[in-house]
Amino acid sequence: MPRRQVARSEEIPERGAIRFRVRGGSGEVPAFAVRVGGTVRAYLNVCTHRELELDLGDGTFFTPDGSRLRCRAHGALFEPETGACAGGVCPKRSTLTELPVTEEDGIVWVEEGAPIEPWRP
Repeated sequence: MPRRQVARSEEIPERGAIRFRVRGGSGEVPAFAVRVGGTVRAYLNVCTHRELELDLGDGTFFTPDGSRLRCRAHGALFEPETGACAGGVCPKRSTLTELPVTEEDGIVWVEEGAPIEPWRP
């Protein structure tokens, strides 16, 4: 599968995040990557509650205490390690759409090629 470089490793510190775009079924879609427990995770930047970007465009994904990902529009909360709904207005058992991501030689890559669409109930 083709892959796209999204960041240098040092651009995503622990509990930090970076925005990028990825090819999806309907063209390029917003996405983001975070580092939690030393591991980089990547998700589509689409809330499961109301298909808005979680960060409202400003790059802020974590709650102030850094424990959860938060949709700034309506307060939905997600586990940063899995993308699972952790409270607020997100539908129970919903998850952010995770993207395949790897980190090699100081570069963070996301795989592209498979149709990527946000979670829908």
